[in-house]
Amino acid sequence: MEGFEVASAKSGGVVILYIKGCLDTHTAGDLEDAFLELADAREYDIIINFRDLHYISSAGLGVLLDFIEEIRKNGGDIKLSNMKPRIYRVFDLLGFPALYDILDDETKALEKFRGRRHEEVWSYEKPEIVG
Repeated sequence: MEGFEVASAKSGGVVILYIKGCLDTHTAGDLEDAFLELADAREYDIIINFRDLHYISSAGLGVLLDFIEEIRKNGGDIKLSNMKPRIYRVFDLLGFPALYDILDDETKALEKFRGRRHEEVWSYEKPEIVG
């Protein structure tokens, strides 16, 4: 059985999780722990890079579903990138593209976050001072 690893990096306020190996019932807790650490650190803009992931089971998919609501409730998002075609087919079959931005590569995912921040800055309305 192949192992599972989670490594992280940060780029412009976005945390990138690099997942590697097989994400299944035995290893899903490792990804869950990574999400819990990010939530504790109030890191809510997250990219998961799937480049080196070879297998994902329903337990791994469940971890992603468990955390998206909390992340978005706190103003963040999870974007998925660099999926192999067979991994993407699993996500597509289960309707994940309706829930997540799934992008070809990490750079596009970073651009999505930067675009969102740009829109937030420009949509800010100055508070009216009364009195």
